[in-house]
Amino acid sequence: MSAIPLSQVAVQLRPDDNVAVANRNIPAGAELEHHGSRITAASLVKLGHKVALVPIKKGAAVTKYGQIIGFASADIAPGDHVHVHNVSADLFERDYAFCRDCPPPPVATAQRTFQGYDRGRDRPEHFRYGTRNYIAIISTVNCSASTSKYISQRFHATDLLKQFPNVDGVLAITHKGGCAMQYDGPDHHQLDRTLAGFAKQGNVAAYILVGLGCETGQAIHLIESQGAGLIQLSGATREAPVLTIQECGGVAKTVDAGVRAIAGLLPRVNDVRRVTLPASKLILGTQCGGSDGNSGVTANPALGVAADLLVAQGGAAVLAETPEIYGAEHLLTRRAVSRAVGEKLVERIKWWEWYTGIWGAEINNNPSPGNKEGGLTTIYEKSLGAIAKGGGTALVDVVHYAEPITAKGFLVMDTPGYDPVSMTGLVAGGANVLVFTTGRGSVYGCKPSPSLKIATNSPLYHHMVDDMDINAGVILEGTPVERVGRQIFEEILAVASGKKTKSEINGVGEEEFAPWSIGPTL
Repeated sequence: MSAIPLSQVAVQLRPDDNVAVANRNIPAGAELEHHGSRITAASLVKLGHKVALVPIKKGAAVTKYGQIIGFASADIAPGDHVHVHNVSADLFERDYAFCRDCPPPPVATAQRTFQGYDRGRDRPEHFRYGTRNYIAIISTVNCSASTSKYISQRFHATDLLKQFPNVDGVLAITHKGGCAMQYDGPDHHQLDRTLAGFAKQGNVAAYILVGLGCETGQAIHLIESQGAGLIQLSGATREAPVLTIQECGGVAKTVDAGVRAIAGLLPRVNDVRRVTLPASKLILGTQCGGSDGNSGVTANPALGVAADLLVAQGGAAVLAETPEIYGAEHLLTRRAVSRAVGEKLVERIKWWEWYTGIWGAEINNNPSPGNKEGGLTTIYEKSLGAIAKGGGTALVDVVHYAEPITAKGFLVMDTPGYDPVSMTGLVAGGANVLVFTTGRGSVYGCKPSPSLKIATNSPLYHHMVDDMDINAGVILEGTPVERVGRQIFEEILAVASGKKTKSEINGVGEEEFAPWSIGPTL
């Protein structure tokens, strides 16, 4: 019986990798031909999982992407399934080589545009341009969350919004925090920064603030510390309505007052129209969730191509999830425009080592069980695939969670890896369009910013076609990464111009606001 060429069933990403990634299930006993040698699969190797190409001695490095993804915890023979049972994430030194491989700025061949919203010169650049047109109800504390939802539900339960077709919706931004934290402390300021980022977001035309009245996270603190409290709409500036349940006289009266306030805003928000804007006004937030072994082979590098195309247009593309950069940060510091920028990233990595350590946790607790079921073995492997979303342009800045994204080019925002928390920070920073890659089937939306979903493999795409926007699994079938990357870029422009994503069609995105709380609940 003739052996199957390895390239038909698996992908060796770099010539010196000692493992290959299965692009379909490889049954036990399958004979594979690789560079003139026969390899027998010792057991089933599922889609996205790794098969050894050469002998790997216990303690030796396991390599994928031309990088270390772990170390053999037992002797591994050619044809063995390489995974958590025989690989460990031992510590190793990384050479940061600051700025050594910093590339020149990319140049676009033609200026691209989209149809978006220009909020006017009174807004800062990073909050000026939108892809959606929402009115937001910002709850300052969990105690006003239900009241905020009731205000939103009042509009959605009637036909009133149909009279204002240019308004995408009335959106309640609710959360579980806002009290029992150190007054004026780090969590207080971070929550204020996140709430203010959503209030001033380019996809939000106007907003109201709703509180209880006795919480730590008072609206006045939010207004004074973050400059929130003003609405710039149709060339005019006005104070945002601020309602507190205790002052209004209870929930019902607050709901009535909120409905009146929003009814007064609707006609002016509806008057805003889309205009032609350069693609440089887009701020792209990137995320991967429910990842599998092919995330770093298909969807993530294709998204990296799209990110590079946007950067070439003068836009911004932002990589997040610092715990999922861990083990691959040395590849980003080499692309930093300055040592200072590279040091910012290293400082965040060291902080995460400290932060997880004080709780007795390890960063390698990530990948999740679902990630491992999909073929990801260690955090190093996951990170090497995850950073592919950032493309190949220079790293121009590293910002803290929910900080304004003011630079143009490729940036990193320090966020946790947990998808809702990470995306909340990106949107608060100004990301007006999002792309989310998934290999296991994450169903994610994040209003007010539209979220495109990219499937890493064809079985997932066809199984969950009502939730996936683009199939990057065709890369495993021979379609070039570059072509899929350009498809993603074109879809970003279309969505930015108003095309609805699958998550928007399904109504997903109103429960995903999840600010990061880093300190104790008191």
